[in-house]
Parts: sequence; C-alpha cells; structure tokens
Amino acid sequence: MANISELDLQNLRHLIGGYDTTHCKMQAYAQQATDPKIKQFFEKGAKSAMDNKQQLMKFLN
Repeated sequence: MANISELDLQNLRHLIGGYDTTHCKMQAYAQQATDPKIKQFFEKGAKSAMDNKQQLMKFLN
C-alpha cells in the first residue's frame, strides 16, 4: 500500500461511510417501492453506491 496521509485516510473514511449510508437508504426505498420503475431506479442506485464503496475500500488494502 502506498503511503496515504492522515487527511486522505479521513477523506476515504468519510466517502466510504457516505456510500454505505446511501446504499442502505436506496435498498430500503427499493423495498418499499410499488412501482417497478421506481424500484429499479433505487436498486440501481444501491448497486452503484456499493460499487463505489468497494472501489474506495481497495485503497485501504
């Protein structure tokens, strides 16, 4: 792992936490949606947030 500054580490933590929160909220909204298009919209958003979170997590390995 390359050396990352404490500020970069804090920024990563903040971004990862934000994407995690977004993922959870989008999943909850998708589960409550009755319209298939709305449900799909939130499911796609949840997947995108999880993908972004996983990409950022790679910087910590």
